Amino acid sequence: MLAIISKYQEELNLATAHEHKVADEYARLYAKKEARGRVIDSLHQEATMWMDQFALTLNGSQELPRLLAKAKAMVDTYSTPEEIHGLLRYCQHMIDLMAHIIRNR
Repeated sequence: MLAIISKYQEELNLATAHEHKVADEYARLYAKKEARGRVIDSLHQEATMWMDQFALTLNGSQELPRLLAKAKAMVDTYSTPEEIHGLLRYCQHMIDLMAHIIRNR
């Protein structure tokens, strides 16, 4: 009878140790998830702040689009490498994209 009780006690101890191990692993993973969530929230706040600043710049003045138009006129007037044309197209695309994102927020 004592052997049976000892066997069950050993199984209970193993199950309890496994339960503690699982609980510790869960706590570690949950803490990691929470830390990642804080990082994502921080990045989202940062992106929102920059979008707000860009919106103020874009809506408050047309300085950036005006400067880009001026640069395009210079590029069209003078012989310039294709890389410069590509850069200006990229800048225009980014301005359009940010304006679209701001309008649809």
